[in-house]
Amino acid sequence: MPHTSSGLGDNVRAHRRAAGMSQEQLAHDAGLSVSVIRKIEQGGQARVETLHNVAQALGVSTSTLFAVDAPNPVVGDEANRQMLAQLRRALMPPVGIDETLADPGEAEDLSELRRRIDDGHALYHADRYDSVARLLPGLLRGAEAATAAAQGEEQQQASTVHAQALLLTGKYLTQVRQYDMAYQALAEGIRLAREAGQTLSAATGVIGMCWLLLRQDRFDESEHLATVTAGQIEPRISSAAPGQLAAWGELSLRIASAAVRNNRPDEATEARRMAATAASALDQEHVDYRTHWTTFGPVTAELKAVEDLSIAGDARGVLRRADEGLLSQKALRKFGKPSANNWDRHRLDVAQAHAKLGSTQDAMDELNRIKRSSGHWLKHQPMARYVMRDLLKSRKRTLTRDMRVMAAHLEVRA
Repeated sequence: MPHTSSGLGDNVRAHRRAAGMSQEQLAHDAGLSVSVIRKIEQGGQARVETLHNVAQALGVSTSTLFAVDAPNPVVGDEANRQMLAQLRRALMPPVGIDETLADPGEAEDLSELRRRIDDGHALYHADRYDSVARLLPGLLRGAEAATAAAQGEEQQQASTVHAQALLLTGKYLTQVRQYDMAYQALAEGIRLAREAGQTLSAATGVIGMCWLLLRQDRFDESEHLATVTAGQIEPRISSAAPGQLAAWGELSLRIASAAVRNNRPDEATEARRMAATAASALDQEHVDYRTHWTTFGPVTAELKAVEDLSIAGDARGVLRRADEGLLSQKALRKFGKPSANNWDRHRLDVAQAHAKLGSTQDAMDELNRIKRSSGHWLKHQPMARYVMRDLLKSRKRTLTRDMRVMAAHLEVRA
């Protein structure tokens, strides 16, 4: 078979040969089939989770295997461009030689803008993404106009509200995987918050930026940004306000998430320890979208520690801790519930663990529970599609009705 060159395949081959390993040995050490290694080296694509396993076996960071290649053709994004046209116009207006050709908005009262931002967060966490998309263009124009019209002391308040509107926009756009637009919103939100002297609001934007970088497999940059920012806002645990502890804890979670995906387990372990320290000081799940990104506390910190086991491929470890200790119903009553997004992501880890261990019905039960509570969110999760594809591949008998319905919901071919 002729070799098809690709940067990824060449990198994997070069590191394998430098380690003195055959394809068979690398496959064994990575817990993969030889055909997967051959496919990668011959120019095929691979999930990041697969590359993490390869990097771990080779003793290198996952990002070391990434390479500069021409992107694949973008197919089928026309509908998204049309659906988000109004939001794109409000967020990224045309820029000319002398001026920015933005649609003029009407300055709104700051208290009304704050109320609409709170409404936007509520809609976002209820997975009402269509409603969020409709709310954001007018909110951004109104916040920008209020900032332009404000004078004196009100200028700082208006800039802070404008920053918060942009951070909500970045959160929504990252969730629906519109990354270039999300970067624009987050970067501008961080800038405005920083200039207004609102350190925690700026740090909140950085937490979102780290999430965006993680979603783009930019592990080194995500870890470095979170580490630098965590150092800048590190609180005195005994006297820190809840928002400070939560923001610092969330940054620690970002450090750990990037490090574990990048095959840097020591850094991940230390960051998880920092997050646990912040969570223990809070002693409950805390949420305030004006000072940190999402819900944070003991339960959230434990969810993310279990996520590490999922990334490492330890399916039994995931299931051992999934409903015990801080994730038990008793603990949820005591400490409070995490955000719906974080909880649903955890249950996806559980579904994946069941699928890996061959417990098809248990995996389907988890997917169906998530679909009932967060069906729209589930559609935006690649992991859900990966789990469903694996279930369909392993199914020897005729598909059940539940499987057919779930495959249709996730747009996975049965």
